[in-house]
Amino acid sequence: MSEQVEKPSLQSSVIRTEKVFERFRRRQRWEHWALLISFSVLLLTGLPQKYRTAAWSQQILSTPERLNTIQTIHHIAAVLLILLAIYHLGTAIVQMARRKLSPEMLITWQDFRDAGQMLGFLLFLRKKVPAFGKYNFEQKATYWFIFFAIGIMIVSGVILWFPEAVTQVLPGGVIPAAKLAHSTEAIVAGIFIVIWHFYHVHLQRLNLSIFNGKINEHDMKKYHALEYEQLTGEAANQPEGENP
Repeated sequence: MSEQVEKPSLQSSVIRTEKVFERFRRRQRWEHWALLISFSVLLLTGLPQKYRTAAWSQQILSTPERLNTIQTIHHIAAVLLILLAIYHLGTAIVQMARRKLSPEMLITWQDFRDAGQMLGFLLFLRKKVPAFGKYNFEQKATYWFIFFAIGIMIVSGVILWFPEAVTQVLPGGVIPAAKLAHSTEAIVAGIFIVIWHFYHVHLQRLNLSIFNGKINEHDMKKYHALEYEQLTGEAANQPEGENP
């Protein structure tokens, strides 16, 4: 889906038109906002509890009341994350039942070939980067990493939230295992999102499509050439040496 936006030039009266394409629907953008808020709150309230012996953590959790407040906020954010996961999976299941689920986020052998070609480009063995569709191999890897990371954090978090009920069914050793998995996975996911995802999406290039849902024609040709050709029937003509 594309539309044209008129952009008047400051130097002349000529009106320049530029195509913009729909990248994310409103539902996807709200899911991203909910995930961003819930994960950020969970990380900020979880780190003081993990490093409780550190001086900065003791200042935050200096009283039982403060500890209780931090835990309450953490649990509220956890409920939001759980509801978001249920909604995301539920939507996917409904779309699969209706045969409307897009396979574009599934990892294929082409993604491994694209990764190899990208490595060749970075090592100066290729002149061009591979052309990508709606999602490239980096974006798919990010999605599936976060998908399984959230699953691990939810399962381990529920175990830690209700230890008495869990140990009536499972052995007691599951509690320290869940504690280790929960905190470690949260830190790894936080580092991954800040260093990998934030850099590739917002620092390497100012990509705001997850917030406004749109992508302009230039970025569409450069970063999603195959999708552009599929939607318009025109060649993207990506220049040599362009690194997405």
